[in-house]
Amino acid sequence: MQREGQARIPSGCAISGIINKSGKRISGEAIINSISVMHDRSNGLGGGFAAYGIYPEYKDFYALHIFYDSTAAKKECEEFLERHFDIINLSKIPVRKIKEITDEPLIWRYFVTPLPTKLADSQLDEREFTVKCVFRVNTRINGAYVFSSGKNMGCFKAVGFPEDVGRFYKLEEYEGWCFTAHGRYPTNTPGWWGGAHPFALLDYSVVHNGEISSYDANRRAIEMYGYKCTLQTDTEVITYIIDYLHRKVGLTLKEIASVIAAPFWQTIGRMSAEDRETHEYLRVMFSDQLITGPFSILVGFDNGPNERGLMALNDRLKLRSMVIGEKDDTVFMASEEAAIRIIEPALDKVWSPKGGQPVIVQIADNV
Repeated sequence: MQREGQARIPSGCAISGIINKSGKRISGEAIINSISVMHDRSNGLGGGFAAYGIYPEYKDFYALHIFYDSTAAKKECEEFLERHFDIINLSKIPVRKIKEITDEPLIWRYFVTPLPTKLADSQLDEREFTVKCVFRVNTRINGAYVFSSGKNMGCFKAVGFPEDVGRFYKLEEYEGWCFTAHGRYPTNTPGWWGGAHPFALLDYSVVHNGEISSYDANRRAIEMYGYKCTLQTDTEVITYIIDYLHRKVGLTLKEIASVIAAPFWQTIGRMSAEDRETHEYLRVMFSDQLITGPFSILVGFDNGPNERGLMALNDRLKLRSMVIGEKDDTVFMASEEAAIRIIEPALDKVWSPKGGQPVIVQIADNV
């Protein structure tokens, strides 16, 4: 059997996503079935899922999913959380012991809200306060790693094939309006629990098929704004770029797509005067956030009733596959059409988006 580093699969990794535009919650079993079809695109060194709308009873609280290497790390982290948050509920994340998933860390879940006094003293809004606390845990508490920190959503990931990871976390028992999945074939980075996809910060989550050749430049640029890349993988930086451009700068998702997968200069030169001015501005002002290399990504987001959904995006040259399917109010996104057909054989529409052109699906405003 070949080990990581002995074989390289150029088109490796698999991504899949499901979203219901009406906000109807569906079982996590569907996304497990979808990603399992693309088993051969993985190598068992990482798999995971992001799920939105799964904690309606705690929808107003941040759901912190945390890996611990030891009880000492857990104790130190919980002391930190108690100093900064009101902990509404805490528990182990339910798992199913299976032989395919081994060496699991301690996996806990906390529903929290910032303490009013700490929030006031920080002079930050609650989202930025929470981000600062997440980075504080991940950089200063040895053996503790917050891998999910959004409201009414959560990430579930591990070292293993994605379908096994889904069964391990009992994902079929969750219901949500959006799910994404990833099966990992690492190209340059180690396989470990924290390094599996999705990567998430607050309500943003990213699954990625590809390789970022601009990682070092992107990392240096984003760390200037207070982000800390600690996870030994290139994909992490995509999440932070999206959080920075959307939450802090205020760009729309369509504008963000035009930054990270910016049109070539010759393409911009052929645009109308108004479009050319917009894209020239984005290309110049945010040049450090341009991502180069082959990629296809799915970005989950939930910024309140008027901005919840899923975005699919390819690199400008479309060097990684992406297929979109629709059936009534449900939209499917995957690396392969087979991963969509296994869930819904009779699609109303199926197509492949163009390189650099985002497909953005949002939940209806009145849901």
